Amino acid sequence: MAFIECRNLTRTYTKGSTTITPLDDLDLDIEEGSFTALMGPSGSGKTTLLNLVAGIDTPTSGSLVIGGVDIGRLSRAKLARWRGENIGYIFQLYNLVPVLTAYENVELPLLLHNLTRGERHKKVAAALELSGIADRHDHFPRQLSGGQEQRVAIARAIVTNPKIIVADEPTGDLDRNSAAEILSLLRRINVELGGTLLMVTHDPKTTQYAGRTLHLDKGKLLEKAPVAEAGSVALHELRPGGAACPE
Repeated sequence: MAFIECRNLTRTYTKGSTTITPLDDLDLDIEEGSFTALMGPSGSGKTTLLNLVAGIDTPTSGSLVIGGVDIGRLSRAKLARWRGENIGYIFQLYNLVPVLTAYENVELPLLLHNLTRGERHKKVAAALELSGIADRHDHFPRQLSGGQEQRVAIARAIVTNPKIIVADEPTGDLDRNSAAEILSLLRRINVELGGTLLMVTHDPKTTQYAGRTLHLDKGKLLEKAPVAEAGSVALHELRPGGAACPE
């Protein structure tokens, strides 16, 4: 059984008298530890699929099973709890809180967990270090470049050691050099943390960093590519209890 398993997955919306179907009867398997890129024109269903996997949206019909859990059947409260325990989200425009420092932005998700201040500090420091932004921990977003802001956003996404990281156009607002650095960082995180990474992109050049590229159009899957092997070297500071996993 695949880690992420979509069967007849459909999402529809009603706008006035019109029914919009961004995802239509989709069957898809995504393996644990993989790095998958989603491509397609605007309105093809990429972000809808991303939001369904992230538990931000719910299916209209069909099933979405992740790690053995049919998340479409969870109550709102249970879905919120599942999302907090399993998902890290990276946005195109960073979504940092402007009045908080880089450190405080990264710490935010941990405030929902039963951790001591010392435990939170250890995890935030590890996430900032891995993301290459530890030397800017006391800077506010307005004091950072776009690439640095995205590094902070990535640190925030990985600080809880999520099983899945979803990234919606994570380089869409960056110059070419910064984009390449961020994509290299995402690939490194995929390998070192062993999590499953799902990225929406419009740029074919970014797919070289992924192990698999899927093409969507009008809610349908057009093409599948082989899944590349992903490493699973653990960053022990981000693991629950700080314990290193065997290599």
